[in-house]
Amino acid sequence: MQRDLEDVYARDLRKWLIIAPAIGVVTGATVTAIAVVILRILWPVVLRYYLDHHWAIVPGLTLGCLAAGLAMQFFTRDPNEHSTEEVIRSYHEHEGRLDLRSFFPKIVAAVATVGLGGSAALEGPSIYGGGGVGSWLWTRLRRLGLRESDRRIMLICGAAAGMSAVFRAPLTGIVFALEMPYRDDLAHEALVPSLIASVVAFVTLGFFLGAAPLFDFSGAGSYTRADVYWSALLGLILGLAAMAFVMVFRRARSWCVRCGGPHWIKLGAGGLLTGVCGLIFLQIYPGKLIPLGPNYEAVGEILNQHHGSAQLVTFAVFKLAATLCTLAAGGVSAMFVPLFLTGGSLGTAFAQSIVHSASPGLYAAVGMSSFLAAGYKTPLAAVVFVAEATGGHAYIVPALIGAAVAYAVSGDASASADQRLHDGERTGAVAS
Repeated sequence: MQRDLEDVYARDLRKWLIIAPAIGVVTGATVTAIAVVILRILWPVVLRYYLDHHWAIVPGLTLGCLAAGLAMQFFTRDPNEHSTEEVIRSYHEHEGRLDLRSFFPKIVAAVATVGLGGSAALEGPSIYGGGGVGSWLWTRLRRLGLRESDRRIMLICGAAAGMSAVFRAPLTGIVFALEMPYRDDLAHEALVPSLIASVVAFVTLGFFLGAAPLFDFSGAGSYTRADVYWSALLGLILGLAAMAFVMVFRRARSWCVRCGGPHWIKLGAGGLLTGVCGLIFLQIYPGKLIPLGPNYEAVGEILNQHHGSAQLVTFAVFKLAATLCTLAAGGVSAMFVPLFLTGGSLGTAFAQSIVHSASPGLYAAVGMSSFLAAGYKTPLAAVVFVAEATGGHAYIVPALIGAAVAYAVSGDASASADQRLHDGERTGAVAS
């Protein structure tokens, strides 16, 4: 429903100066706990074991996804509803209310999905966790004069805080959360609370884990006019590739939801196929690069280590295939990092084989922002994320150009089935 300006901007800032920091602190602490469990305790051990014992990949992924499927099957009301999609649907259809009785089982399922090698990352449980915090705090702070409509704002506020904390990128959290509900609009009413909560969540996580950029380029320099033209072409190519992937993913996800059988069986099968993707890739290219798990270490490999173009393209293909198998089958997370990583690997291969550029980092940045912009319909967040999370600020203009072209050529296709076109749309998202 289209709101007039008075309804959108009539807010008591003193109220949000109390509520938004509370959301930021609780969300920052929640995301810190998730990050420590997955990135510092579980995944490093699992990754080392997989790299040393390739035979363990398929059974390990199968068991991890089976565990996630069992948690979702028996401890949640709807095993097909979770992560970013649940937050978007709650924003549009339930006035910001999440089913908090399923909160902890879904977090456990996300830890099992990601920490044991599913091709996904921490943004899913972090956005969902932050949204859950915002929705829950609304029930605890109503005495401060909160309205029913404030719950939606607090939901988005928490989602922004979760994104900000997990990627140590507060501006990305703000922009992504505002872009997330729509393909061609912004959730304007959540701007100020999201800004406050994102900064507080970032500081909270930084207190425990540090505030340095999550990823880093080995170097970042200037760009030429030719680079701008090449960036537009790369955006065109990746926009079409992302559109094709999203359309396949949406149809595969719809088929998995419709087909009969227990959820845990479907997710276990998805885990098995994900493991096969990782095993085949390691048989072709033995080494430390593997298209499984949260894959933060793979970002460093692609940005700072030399890999042949054939290996990078193969990695991108297997990363998308593994992501399809994990998430279409019901894996509990989201695909922000998989899209980001795919774009970076394809952008680097483009720089090496087509442009023969001495600055592959520039094209990695353009590829990252382009694939994200096309896949999630969040072009501003894609560019800001690349700048904040990688330190590649010098490449913002080429990244903007690539993202804009990719966003334009990919049409309405979005990884999120619950995104709406704009604030005035009352029906569900148009099918890709």
